[in-house]
Amino acid sequence: MRTTITLEPDIAARLHRLAAERGASFKTTVNATLRAGLDAGNPAAKPYREATRSLGVQPGIDLTKALRIAAELEDEETVRKLELRK
Repeated sequence: MRTTITLEPDIAARLHRLAAERGASFKTTVNATLRAGLDAGNPAAKPYREATRSLGVQPGIDLTKALRIAAELEDEETVRKLELRK
């Protein structure tokens, strides 16, 4: 397909340099560069999978209350630090 585009001077210069380095025509270089740019936006990557592991939960520890326990530990540490300032 034949079309007309307006390139900014710095882009045109980079494309001409790249064409000269590759020993390719300007048209081929523009098409290859556009193709690479368009393909970079849609990589065919595999979906991310997270490996899971057993936490080795000990009897008597209820993980559903972990945030409460963490908050209590943080409060205790804050109190300890405040008491050290006295």
